[in-house]
Amino acid sequence: MVPSCQEEGLRIGLIDVDGHRWPNLCLMKLSAYHKGRGDTVEWHRESQCYDLVYMSRVFTDSYSKDFTGIIHADRIVRGGTGYGLDNRLPEEVEHTCPDYALYPQFAHTAYGFLSRGCPRGCGFCIVGKKEGLRSVAVADLSEFWRGQKEIKLLDANLLACPDWERLLAQLADSQATVDFTQGLDIRLVTSEKAAMLNRVRTKMLHFAWDNPEDDLTPYFKRFAQITAVKDCRKRRVYVLTNYGSSHEQDLYRIYTLRDMGYDPYVMIYEKATAPPITRQLQRWVNNKREYFTF
Repeated sequence: MVPSCQEEGLRIGLIDVDGHRWPNLCLMKLSAYHKGRGDTVEWHRESQCYDLVYMSRVFTDSYSKDFTGIIHADRIVRGGTGYGLDNRLPEEVEHTCPDYALYPQFAHTAYGFLSRGCPRGCGFCIVGKKEGLRSVAVADLSEFWRGQKEIKLLDANLLACPDWERLLAQLADSQATVDFTQGLDIRLVTSEKAAMLNRVRTKMLHFAWDNPEDDLTPYFKRFAQITAVKDCRKRRVYVLTNYGSSHEQDLYRIYTLRDMGYDPYVMIYEKATAPPITRQLQRWVNNKREYFTF
């Protein structure tokens, strides 16, 4: 994604195509990299001229629209999964500590990956195509954590990584509050992994029950017995809907999870195509004030 160039003192403009509701990790790394080279980095302004403008887009048209503003730049580089799966940051940029000052509203939280890839290969997920069908360690926590009180981990399937014990130990030793944002694979939780997870400070654990054809009930029951997290509101499970499941199958997963002591959270695949009953189901289940009093 970074052009091959030796110039110094470039004026760099950054465009977060998806908006600023969530920090763009790619842009934060690019910002830190270029500032380290002596370049000037700022958010793109249409009135300014730049040597180089980076446009980063995570989502496709289904979730966010492409940037249509005016850009005055000698070079424009577009990257991120919203523009395709074949663009990558060079290694020297990928392993640069993010510039957290770029998003001051999120500066007290660390963001990053300890592992990449997932063996599941789910049809609705791009991780397998983008990162591979094996989970492998790609960084240590020290690469992107600078003592922040909270860590948002972006790994797709950390528990599938052969180095899970070492990586979880780093998270536990940090004493920071860890958010496994993409969820943990309940099928891979063993007594040893549960014991290590019990050492990690969390506000909530996330899992997923995406495919109604998979009977994950035994895994959830077993985890409930060995985890230190006993509050059902802190054991959230994403329930994927509108992806080959019937309304009855959606309800079955939701009620089964609730009965086992978990907090279901309905996710709708391509929400624009979802039937009204699925949208109503999402509003009811995800409104926890109403759901937990049902």
